[in-house]
Amino acid sequence: METVSEIRGLIILICFSLIMHRTGTSAVNYLTLGFTELPLNSSNLHNHKPYNLPINARYCFKHGVHKFWLYSTDKPLSLNSTTRPRSEIRIRGYDYSHGVWQFEGYGFVPYGTSGVCIMQVFGAHPKRATTLMLRMIDGWLAYYGGPFLVPNMWERWFRLNVIHDVEASIVKVYVDGVQVFQAPGHGGSFHYFKFGLYAQPNASYYMESRWKGIRVLKKDYY
Repeated sequence: METVSEIRGLIILICFSLIMHRTGTSAVNYLTLGFTELPLNSSNLHNHKPYNLPINARYCFKHGVHKFWLYSTDKPLSLNSTTRPRSEIRIRGYDYSHGVWQFEGYGFVPYGTSGVCIMQVFGAHPKRATTLMLRMIDGWLAYYGGPFLVPNMWERWFRLNVIHDVEASIVKVYVDGVQVFQAPGHGGSFHYFKFGLYAQPNASYYMESRWKGIRVLKKDYY
C-alpha cells in the first residue's frame, strides 16, 4: 500500500509534468517578477569548510558551476566547534532584517548523497540557528528532517527558489517553479542565504552538490 509521502510525491511529479508540457520548459520563471536582482561577485561568496583543509580541498568553481564535496569524517568549521562538517558558501553583503528576499539557484545532487543540508536561510530566534534548512535525504528534498517535499531529486538539475517574507513570517519553497512548501518564519534579528553542503544526522560517507546561476533578489516596493 502506498504511503502518504509516496502519494504526495506522485502528485508533485504530475504537477511538474503538466508545467513542462504546457511551457516546453521546467517552468516560466514568474517568481522573480517584482523583484530586483542584486549584483553578486566573488567578494559576496564566502566559503565555509573544514578548518584543517584549504578551500580547494572541498570546493571548486569551473565553467560557471560551484562544486562542493565533503566526507562525514571531515573536521568542523573551527577547531573548538561542536558542529558537523561543511563545505558551503555563505552569501555576504546582503544580510537582511526586513522585507521580502529571494534566493534562486540551479542545483544538482549526485546519487547517494544523503543526510545533508544543501541550502539554508540562516538566522532565527536564539533557541535555533536557522529559519529554513533544505536537506537531501535518500533522494528526497526535505524540510529539516521532515516533512519530505519532493522525491527523485538525485541526478538531475533543478531550479530552487526560496522566498522569505520577514514581516509576514513566511518562507516559501519552489522547485522548478512549483511551490512545494510554505514554512513559518522563526524570528531573528538578521538573516542570510547559504548553499552547498552541511552534514546532518545519518549523513552519507561522501556528499556532493553542484550549483550554478545563483541569484539574490529583493522585492520592489512602490
